[in-house]
Amino acid sequence: MSIEVRNITKRFGAFAALKNVSLLVPTGELVALLGPSGCGKTTLLRIIAGLERAEEGSVLFDGVDIAGRAVQHRGVGFVFQHYALFRHMSVFENVAFGLRVRPRRIRPDEKTIRERVNRLLSLVQLESQSHRYPSQLSGGQRQRVALARALAVEPQVLLLDEPFGALDAKVRGELRSWLRRLHDEIRMTSVFVTHDQEEALEVADRVAVLREGVIEQVGTPDEVYHHPATPYVFDFLGRVNVFHGRWLKGLQASGSAFPADGPDEAGTVFVRPHQLDISHQAAGSDGFPARVRHINPAGPLVRVELLSEWGQPVHVELSQERYRELGLARDAQVYVVPKEMKVFEADYAI
Repeated sequence: MSIEVRNITKRFGAFAALKNVSLLVPTGELVALLGPSGCGKTTLLRIIAGLERAEEGSVLFDGVDIAGRAVQHRGVGFVFQHYALFRHMSVFENVAFGLRVRPRRIRPDEKTIRERVNRLLSLVQLESQSHRYPSQLSGGQRQRVALARALAVEPQVLLLDEPFGALDAKVRGELRSWLRRLHDEIRMTSVFVTHDQEEALEVADRVAVLREGVIEQVGTPDEVYHHPATPYVFDFLGRVNVFHGRWLKGLQASGSAFPADGPDEAGTVFVRPHQLDISHQAAGSDGFPARVRHINPAGPLVRVELLSEWGQPVHVELSQERYRELGLARDAQVYVVPKEMKVFEADYAI
């Protein structure tokens, strides 16, 4: 089932949480709503679910406007950040709850309920924990129970609001991979909210980047990361060095000169840390001098923090091999050379 929101506007008093937002989620896709706190992503999710009403615009499931449908009639499964499990119920009964409270005319018989719950517990790899209570489970296990409970009522779409936000980093990473595998298996149309860029890029088929109530860009993880449509998207998706300057023969950026073609006007250069290299010799007009301030060699990449001659911190990521080859030391005078960059003609303030 496809989800489409058209020209959605939502206000809370004088504050506009969403401003004329439109988005299409094709059938079977997993789409991430990504952005900082307060950008409107959770509000948009709640409007799709029917938990909030928009002042303007419409929500369509498979082309049918569902604005008049109550939450319970939208066929939506919702997974919250904080599990919302019943503490006095076992894992099995938590998952079965949505089926047991259905009106008698559409309630499955006991055999069907047991078969469906056991199948779901197997799907989320918790069949051996069915007799336990939420307090006896880890945070990751509780979240998988919450997901199984949402799936038990056979929703047409699945909505997840920061589903891994309350978990530690290691468990979040494991559950991200697990959710991606699960989605590939069930292929249910899904929308999930996150402020974690890595999570969105790893899990989603497509990412919608929101800022102050509007969608800045929608695209595959590769598109939004490698081909950002706006300076904000580039800046938000991962660490970035930003250099300000004016277009001349090259971009004169705060005392440096990056090769570029363009008119004589203000511009901004964006370079990710892994797109910069370090040299002990000047590289003509393609680089600029800097001094090494700090080196962190832990991990697969070596993170080097430098200070440019005009006083701007610059972050560079090198391979371990390149780091050993350079023999860098703190306070060493070096030259920074861009291997790749993105130039926006308009000036952009961080």
